[in-house]
Amino acid sequence: MNNRLPISLLVIVFFCACSNGPKPIEYGVDGCHYCSMTIVDKIHAAEIVTNKGKVYKFDAIECMVNYHEQIEEKRIRYYLANHYATPEELIDATKATFLISENVPSPMGAYLTGFKDKQQAVEVQLEKGGELYDWEGLLTYLR
Repeated sequence: MNNRLPISLLVIVFFCACSNGPKPIEYGVDGCHYCSMTIVDKIHAAEIVTNKGKVYKFDAIECMVNYHEQIEEKRIRYYLANHYATPEELIDATKATFLISENVPSPMGAYLTGFKDKQQAVEVQLEKGGELYDWEGLLTYLR
């Protein structure tokens, strides 16, 4: 029975290591895949996860959008962006609402911030100004 424990542990480690989901961003350690800056901003970071589980981390949503042009859409499993109201929380960028406001600076100067739902984005927009976009609108705007 004791011989099964190490084998079971190896199986668990193997399956966890082969996850093709999001990976936590190590702020102050991970570098942006697009611009190579160290990721420190816990509100504006982003991540792409491919169907094979490769993770690309970005210091700003605008870096992810720019890199998105260089990778085949069919290879992407997730586009993720940090959520303004709960820093470090990665949300589905394709379902998020984005605010571009000069009163909410982002690391690369696009003033681009992600929100889990539109109501939260509208509340910040009323306070800070700016324009709201959905994912497709954002891609069109930044092209």
